[in-house]
Amino acid sequence: MFEKIANGWELMKSSAQVLRENTNLLLFPVLSGIACLFVSASFALPLFFSGAFAINGNANQVAHNPLAYVVGFAFYFCSYFVIIFFNSALVACAVIRFNGGTPTVSDGFQAAVARLPQIAAWSLVSATVGFLLKIIESRSERVGEIVSGLLGLAWGVATFFVVPVIVVEKAGPFEAMKRSMSILRRAWGEAFVGNQGIGFFIFLLAVLACIPAGLGFLMGSGIAIAIGIAITAILEIGLAIVSAALHTILLGALYVYAAEGRVPHAFEGSVLRSSFAARK
Repeated sequence: MFEKIANGWELMKSSAQVLRENTNLLLFPVLSGIACLFVSASFALPLFFSGAFAINGNANQVAHNPLAYVVGFAFYFCSYFVIIFFNSALVACAVIRFNGGTPTVSDGFQAAVARLPQIAAWSLVSATVGFLLKIIESRSERVGEIVSGLLGLAWGVATFFVVPVIVVEKAGPFEAMKRSMSILRRAWGEAFVGNQGIGFFIFLLAVLACIPAGLGFLMGSGIAIAIGIAITAILEIGLAIVSAALHTILLGALYVYAAEGRVPHAFEGSVLRSSFAARK
């Protein structure tokens, strides 16, 4: 456990170094978040004001309304498309940096736009799987959550390298899936272990970011509470942006190491190797 935490710390430091050298990469998760909010508003507000889902207040009727499924799937597709598009742009910039270049925001957008057909196709596949898992989860609270969680975990492992494969190799969705699984099997076997150390440190920082809000409540003043909550909200949003960038940079680094067998800039081979479990 302590070894994983130590490796996670090293991975976070290496990813942070790349981010410090290219702070413009933070723009991608910022724009992704704004675009996701726009997508949510574009679906939620018209439906709310039109009353399309207000069927006598009956939740069962809403669940069986075909329009709910159509709109729900469309929402999933648009959301996945936005996330995958900006992640692809960020991965492209990270790879440029790993190759010794100095990436710009324009480089990322150009790479993502050049792969729009592949991104759209993968968004469709991802939205279909995500929507089906959500339906499974909603069918039964406990069993559905367990089944959906296990299937989602397997899907996440199998498709771990899909976005970098699309960006670097310009592969289609199914070819990218095969390539992603092939990289894992060929390099370190089928027992891939995602190093959660970086997530552990992000969690600790997120907890610390709640201190201003806690202090505001302890002081009891309405102004102090408002200021504390505002500071915590700003810190949490900033942390979410940085976290998204770090995880995507790490994804690019793992891909370069696994697919090309070379250690990317700012990373150490021994630490990257610890992100995988050797096949027994």
